[in-house]
Amino acid sequence: MKAIWKSYRDASLILKITVALVLGVIAGLVFGEDASVLTPLGDVLIRLLKFLILPLILFTLIVGVNQTRVSKLGRMGGKMFLYYVLTSSLAIIVGITVASLFDPGTGMTLDTKETFEVPENPGITSVLLSIIPENIVTAFSEFNLLGIIFTALTFGIAISYLRSSDQFHEAGEQVYKLVDGLNEATLVIMKAVLQYVPIGIFAIMANTVGSQGMDTLVSLGNMVLVLYAAIAVQIGLYILFMIFFKIRPGRFFAQARTPMITAFVTQSSSGTLPLTLNAAKNLGLSKSLYGFSLPLGATINMDGAAIRIAVSAVFAANVIGEPLTISEMLVVVLIGTLASIGTAGVPGAGIVMIATVFAQLGLPMETVALLTAIDALVGMGATALNVTGDLVGTAIIDKTEKDEVESV
Repeated sequence: MKAIWKSYRDASLILKITVALVLGVIAGLVFGEDASVLTPLGDVLIRLLKFLILPLILFTLIVGVNQTRVSKLGRMGGKMFLYYVLTSSLAIIVGITVASLFDPGTGMTLDTKETFEVPENPGITSVLLSIIPENIVTAFSEFNLLGIIFTALTFGIAISYLRSSDQFHEAGEQVYKLVDGLNEATLVIMKAVLQYVPIGIFAIMANTVGSQGMDTLVSLGNMVLVLYAAIAVQIGLYILFMIFFKIRPGRFFAQARTPMITAFVTQSSSGTLPLTLNAAKNLGLSKSLYGFSLPLGATINMDGAAIRIAVSAVFAANVIGEPLTISEMLVVVLIGTLASIGTAGVPGAGIVMIATVFAQLGLPMETVALLTAIDALVGMGATALNVTGDLVGTAIIDKTEKDEVESV
């Protein structure tokens, strides 16, 4: 038994995840809906990852702030936000272009009896206000990532001030050492959780494939294939960006593939955050940067969701036999970019974003119900791209920061 555990422990994580992914698909196809018996194993993985998110964000960001100047943090934040807006807009343009070439939904018949209750869109104002939590306990209990980031930044800056002052220097150092120790302890826990990741991925994949089956994939296969083609184009653009900024794509994806696959299976950008942070650490990126850029990106940067909006809009327009005009495509780019930020952190965010754009274009909400049939299949690819975009942006900003230091 010890020999088996040692072999499992020593095997590379990506190999274990790949094997788990393949076995999960096979189990789902063989056992069908009976594979749902494995659901608790998948739930354990999601719970473990979510369990790590709060301490990782809190401690990593506080430690990161204390390793850089506040002015530098603000500059990096500005670059990061600009990157989010540009890539989200670009993702929607890619989605519209690819979907317009293949015209998914053409020839399909819309079932007007299908309905779907769309969650309320809280809007950008509500999201911005949630950055400042009413109290710290509420931010933590409600898992408000933006509020947690704000709290970590505030305390990080305060501790940095204490450490730099003559009067409170010793107290500041003691608090910092405590937080740094807690951060290292969290990383030790994460190493243990990583050993369970393949088991959870196997269970989630088996349950997803078993419940969705091949019938759904075949019936709306054109829509799914077009979306994944657009995702492939977007990843190709990421590679071009990395080459332009002299970042080696091979080395990047060697570390990024673990959070990418985990995001694909779990369909949760925030749930995958511990693995994304670990990938950034392994890539040698600045802790002061990825400590806030990745949690922030998991909340508001949704390139995959943006592509999903674009492809869904073209699909819905084709289903009713009224292809999008150029002006309507521009509306999709504008509203889709804002919607991808305005619905951040909302349960069923993908559906909310799609419904928001459909309402602006006058597209029938019945098509939203149609799209929910492939929600899991579409959500997998979109989430994986979300996580990839966050890491690419962090790597690019990190490279520009290092280049500025070298040029001084």
